[in-house]
Amino acid sequence: MTIAATQPILPNRPRLTGRISDFLWKHPQVLLAVLLGPPVLWLGIIYLGSLFALLLQSFFSIDDFSGLINYEFTLATYKQLLSDANFDIIVRTVLMAATVTLFSALIAFPIAYYAARYARGKWKAVFYLGVMLPLWSSYLVKIYAWKLILAKEGILTWAFTKLNLLWLLDGWLSLPVIGGNSLSVSYTGTFLVFVYVWMPFMILPIQAALERIPANLIEASSDLGGTPQQTFRHVLFPLALPGIVAGSIFTFSLTLGDYIIPQIVGSSRLFIGQAVYAQQGTAGNIPLAAAFTVVPIIIMGLYLWMAKRMGAFDAL
Repeated sequence: MTIAATQPILPNRPRLTGRISDFLWKHPQVLLAVLLGPPVLWLGIIYLGSLFALLLQSFFSIDDFSGLINYEFTLATYKQLLSDANFDIIVRTVLMAATVTLFSALIAFPIAYYAARYARGKWKAVFYLGVMLPLWSSYLVKIYAWKLILAKEGILTWAFTKLNLLWLLDGWLSLPVIGGNSLSVSYTGTFLVFVYVWMPFMILPIQAALERIPANLIEASSDLGGTPQQTFRHVLFPLALPGIVAGSIFTFSLTLGDYIIPQIVGSSRLFIGQAVYAQQGTAGNIPLAAAFTVVPIIIMGLYLWMAKRMGAFDAL
C-alpha cells in the first residue's frame, strides 16, 4: 500500500517527446509560456514595435532643400498638422467618420431590433445571411459597383429621371460642400458607400445587445403605463447603448483610416488615409505621414477609453 502511494501518476517515459510532455504536464506555467510566447512576441515586436517606430518617425522632420529626413527630435512636423490645409483634412475625416457612425446606428437599430425580437427559425438565418453576405464579396468590387451606381449615367440617376425627381437630385448636387457634378464625385457618394460597407459591423453588436435584454423588462414598462416612446428612452435604449457604442467602434475607426473609398468615390479633397498615402508615397515626406497616422491613433485611444467606461466591450 505504501509503495503504490509513492509511485508517480505518470511514470517517466524514455522517449524525448514523452519526457517533454511529462515536463509540461508537471509545470503548467511553462506550458502557458510556450503557448502564449509566439503571439505575445508577435504583438510586442511586429505590432507594437512598428507603432513605436511610426511614433518615432513623426518626431523627425524633412529638409525642404534636399528632401532628406533630418533625424533630430523636433515638433515641427506636428506643427505642420495645424496648418490650414492639413487641419482641414483632419476635421473633414473626423466629421465624415462621426456622420457615418451616427447614420449607421440610426439605420441598424430597427433592423437589429426586428432580428432580436421577432425573427425566429429560418428567418433568423435569413437575417444573418443578409447581413453577412456583403462581407463575403470583394471590397474593391463593391466600391467600383457603387461608383457605377452613383455615376451620372448610373442607375440611380436613371431612377430619379423615371420618377420625375431629377430636379431633386440636381438641387442636392448643387449644394456647397456635399454636392458635386455627380454623386460619384461628391461627399454624399462617399458617405453612402461608407454606410453601406460598414453597416454589418454596426448591426451585429446592436443585435447581440438587444438579445440580452429580458423581454419582461419591456412588458413591465408597458404594465406600469409607459408609452412606447418612454419604454424606448428609459429601458430599451440605455440597455442597448453598449451594443451601439461597440458597433460605433468599428464604423468610426474603419471610416477614420480608410483611403480606398474616398480615392474611388468622392471629390479631390483628401482624407487622413489619402494624406498618409500621398505623403509617404508621392511626396516622400515620411515624418508628416507618420504624424498624420498618429492622429487617428490618439482619437481612437480616447474613443476606446470612453467606450470601455460605457461597457461597450461587453457587447463585442
